[in-house]
Amino acid sequence: MKMPYIKLTAVLFISLFICNLSSASTVEEDVQKIQNAYSKIEDIKGSFIQKSYIKDLKKTETYKGSLLIKRPSKMRWEYKGEKPQEVIINNDRIIIYKKTDKQAYKGNFDRQTYGQAPVALLNGFGNINEEFNITKKNDRLILKPKKPMSNIVSIEIETSAENFPIKYFVINDTYSNKVEIRLENIEINTGVKDSIFNFSLPKGTNIYEYNSQGS
Repeated sequence: MKMPYIKLTAVLFISLFICNLSSASTVEEDVQKIQNAYSKIEDIKGSFIQKSYIKDLKKTETYKGSLLIKRPSKMRWEYKGEKPQEVIINNDRIIIYKKTDKQAYKGNFDRQTYGQAPVALLNGFGNINEEFNITKKNDRLILKPKKPMSNIVSIEIETSAENFPIKYFVINDTYSNKVEIRLENIEINTGVKDSIFNFSLPKGTNIYEYNSQGS
């Protein structure tokens, strides 16, 4: 009486295993899905949760905020909470405004600035094949920059079945620090205005100019 049951269980297991293999997407399919979605996106708005793990301090800090992106090169996102700050990218310029400290940092935005503005990577995912070498592990895409990109060693992406193709990504750097960003309530093509990215600093703000490549 037991043998048929065991055989049936084995057959069901094998069938499920084959189904899972056949339904698993390839690297090429995932990348194409992201590229196709980005080709139709003009603007993005939504919210995010960011967890930053700092190895030397053995500490994880969690931030929440909102983001606005207008492709190809305008972004604005706001970190809320005890240490609020806003980051604005308008073409090749970046402003990081720390409200509590009444300080702002202004400079050029380029590949070397991504480590300081991790959400900006969302825009770069529109050209994944050009920017990264790509593999796949545990259903995540693993991206490694083809050219130096700040201190970034790799980026892990979890794709989404919704209109916006990215649900979650993790940035790993040369110091073994990690930044995890989960996207929520994402809406696309809502008509975000250019004027949103023109930011006037409040009076009394200390402004520091910097070069992203450092000296």
